This record gives sequence, C-alpha cells and structure tokens, in this order.
Amino acid sequence: MSYQQTFEIRTRGRGTTEITAEVARSVRAAGVATGIAQVFVQHTSCAVMITENADPAVRRDLETLARRWAPDADPAYRHDTEGDDDMAAHARSLLVGGSVSVPIGGGELLLGTWQGIYLWEQRTGAQLRRVVVTVLG
Repeated sequence: MSYQQTFEIRTRGRGTTEITAEVARSVRAAGVATGIAQVFVQHTSCAVMITENADPAVRRDLETLARRWAPDADPAYRHDTEGDDDMAAHARSLLVGGSVSVPIGGGELLLGTWQGIYLWEQRTGAQLRRVVVTVLG
C-alpha cells in the first residue's frame, strides 16, 4: 500500500520550521499501521532534517555551523544569480539533504522523545516550499 500527499510551507527566510504535525497528518490519512514515511522537499535551496525539538538553541547553533560551512557572498562563488545567499543556500541544502525517512508503527511516526522534523530554509528571504510525504506500508 502506498499513499502520497503534498503540502506547502511559507517560510520567513533563513531558519527552521517544524513540520512534524503536517507529516503526522499525512501518515494518519494513509491509514498505514506499519511502514515508512519519506519526506522530500522539492527545492534545492532548503533542506529537511530530523533534529532536537526541545531546545531551540540546537537549531540556532546549527545555523552558526552552517554560516561557517557555506558563508554568504564568498568571493570564490560563481553562482550568485539570485543574490549573495544563492550559492550558500544550495551548498547548505546539499550538506543537510532534501529528504528524511521515518519508520511508522501503530499508525504513528516513530520519532524519538526529543526529535522533530524540520524544513530548514537556507534563503534569507521568505519562500513558499512544497513538501511531498510518501507513505509505504
């Protein structure tokens, strides 16, 4: 059995937006007791990740690390068509990844106690992002 649903998220610019509830709704709609949920973002300048959901300092510190990994406006970048954050956004997204998979048990996401699913926007301006959830069971 498979089920697929797409939803949109409006970001406020660079930073994280928790999407755990939206993914959980897709899993419930699928009616799968045991399986896997694959979460994929249809963009190359944002990412999807599973990380701590209890202390927002973790996500702020991840942003600090990302600034070190891929700084905006690096003079070595050739790709800057959409601004100083353009290439940095692509690099950061590539390092984090465009999808995650989460096991399903008892019809629910089997995330750990302190885990949440986040869309991590890498562009500095607000964006409309499409997320695809595919449930297999």
